[in-house]
Amino acid sequence: MARGFGSVRGITIGIVLLFSSFVRPLETPLRLVLQDESKLAYEVDNQNAAHGTPALESLPAAHDSSQPSSNHGPILTTDNAVHNLNQALSVLQYEYFSLWLGKWTTAIDWTAAVTSTYISATLTTLSRSFRYRSASSTPEDAIASQTIENTINRYFGQTTAFYYGEEAFAIRMQAFDDMLWVVLEWLESIRFIDSHSSAHHAGSWHGQQFIPPFAHRARVFYDLATQGWDWRLCGGGMTWNPRLLPYKNAITNELWITASVQMYLDFPGDANHSPFISAEDTPKECLSTPDLCEHFQATDFGRQRGKYDPIFRQNAINGYEWLANIGMRNEQGLYTDGFHIRDYRTNHSLTTCNERNEMVYSYNQGVILSGLRGLWEATGNATYLEDGYELIGNVIKATGWKTRKDPDKWHGLGSRGILTERCDPSGSCNQDGQTFKGIFFHHLIAFCESLPLEAVKEGSTFAASRELAERHRKKCDKYTAWVVHNARAALGTRDKKGRFGSWWGAAVKSEGVYDVDVEDVEDVEGAVDYRNDASALGRLDVLLDGHETRDKGGFLEDDITSEDLNDRGRGRTVETQGVGLSVVRAMVEFLRWRRNGSKDVD
Repeated sequence: MARGFGSVRGITIGIVLLFSSFVRPLETPLRLVLQDESKLAYEVDNQNAAHGTPALESLPAAHDSSQPSSNHGPILTTDNAVHNLNQALSVLQYEYFSLWLGKWTTAIDWTAAVTSTYISATLTTLSRSFRYRSASSTPEDAIASQTIENTINRYFGQTTAFYYGEEAFAIRMQAFDDMLWVVLEWLESIRFIDSHSSAHHAGSWHGQQFIPPFAHRARVFYDLATQGWDWRLCGGGMTWNPRLLPYKNAITNELWITASVQMYLDFPGDANHSPFISAEDTPKECLSTPDLCEHFQATDFGRQRGKYDPIFRQNAINGYEWLANIGMRNEQGLYTDGFHIRDYRTNHSLTTCNERNEMVYSYNQGVILSGLRGLWEATGNATYLEDGYELIGNVIKATGWKTRKDPDKWHGLGSRGILTERCDPSGSCNQDGQTFKGIFFHHLIAFCESLPLEAVKEGSTFAASRELAERHRKKCDKYTAWVVHNARAALGTRDKKGRFGSWWGAAVKSEGVYDVDVEDVEDVEGAVDYRNDASALGRLDVLLDGHETRDKGGFLEDDITSEDLNDRGRGRTVETQGVGLSVVRAMVEFLRWRRNGSKDVD
């Protein structure tokens, strides 16, 4: 007999009200508006013209983020944190998603893949945030169960629509990091489907029918991305973009590590050989240069692969060994952006990575955390966890958390304990820069998931001793206050529509004048901001002949004078809303772990 959601008796109505905000846009009276024919019908401003604007309740005023977060107050309860999560998701989809096109129309390909990943992960959080009851539950429990299930089905349906709306063919011609975001995207959805099905449905949940196509897309893009690895240049590592001079950057290699280990742990297999890559294909690299494939079989398409294929695990191990030893981290222990080969344009015999870009982004500190957590489970080597704890500590320190001396000073990744991109205070972030912080928190959550006390697959995965599991829980619990501090700062940037701003540290003085600390963000010698300044690629002469760069996202409008610093530049976008969703989800999960304590060590 199928099981459904339930609730603790006495708060059933509260749960229904909690989730009713999801459907409020459908309950408001129709408001017909004549369309301006000069605008495209799929633009965000027009896609909801026939719907009333949803009223969002009790949005807090922007707080003074210079003040440390209190451990008291309503948003520090798990239930209220879940309410904020619900609201963030509702606004994201209502404001930015066009169902008839199956996409976020103002996103670019890779930020759309990341947004889809956030939503699948959020659905996992919502699914496990409420206990279920058996069929003998009261009518009130049944109503609550149906409300929650319908909410989850609604948003899962929208991510499924994006499977068909995603520009899958175009992404195949893009950089290797773009491809790997797609791998992580659909593996995340598969994890949600498996988790939700096993927790709340005794039989087969309808979402399981989508596992094969999702797995197929993950496999196709993983196989395509394998072409980015080579051993000759820099002794290994992934190249960022085949149309650029060699640039072995942190994010592509971290994505490679994380995607590889997640393919090992979560990929269910793929019997679909269409459209271009089949199990019978053998890559040209292995035919022309067999020794490249003798030691590293990343490009071997010669057989079908499935869960726990050792090739995936070995790819992740090799990838992290290279990343950890190439010298990518700076004196703060943070990952810089990547390495060039000096003078490679005029001398292709050079193979040493010797010109490091000192630029530091938050997402370069995040993606590897999922990889480290997965590598521990795939190998049983606790050193991977220790490396993760060290990196997280370095990030928190680089935000100026609990720094008594000069709290407003730029510490490398923020000030006053708030994670910040260098482009945030000046309002100069493009779509890339507006996405980074959410990626960090998404992967921080993945790293801090409780360690299993029993192996998921005996002989293929590893279990933690109770001592190790409890130590992991305690280490991650120490991050809770910092996570909540950032979530509260992000929530304080919401406007009347519930849309998050990009700069969480925009402090408000009592007289309503903003305290701008742009000058405190010091320039770093040797740091080039490729992600937010497209012209930087041309200035460093890293483009191969015949290729041009373009600004990925640019600005929605010119800088404007506004009382709200988060209206500058691109302003509030689908990317800033997704990032807000991610950090609020982090707050929900960390508060849940802290509340459950040792009970969560299972």
